[in-house]
Amino acid sequence: MKTRHVTLSPKASLSLRLLAELIEEGRLRKGWTRDELAERVGVGVVTIRQVAKGSPRVAIGTYLEAAALVGVSLFTDDLDTLKQEQATQRERLTLLPKRVRRQTQESLDDDF
Repeated sequence: MKTRHVTLSPKASLSLRLLAELIEEGRLRKGWTRDELAERVGVGVVTIRQVAKGSPRVAIGTYLEAAALVGVSLFTDDLDTLKQEQATQRERLTLLPKRVRRQTQESLDDDF
């Protein structure tokens, strides 16, 4: 299988490494091995090793699940507040157009 290469901006790369380090710290504080975290997340230990390195090839859901399990607070720890924030965001999205179309530049004929 061909390995896909993912290029991130410096800011995204640094943020991903920070998240990876927070997950690794949480795992160590809980006293879990990488095998134990992998089992809880539902992935292989190789994937957890990639998470620990901050690999952009790992699915974002895997990072989020690992973070939640080890206690890394990404938004809020309160489930009701998280649901309310999601509902508010959903309402904001309904106010925006469903899709964006590329604007075409029409030349103005201002020669009277």
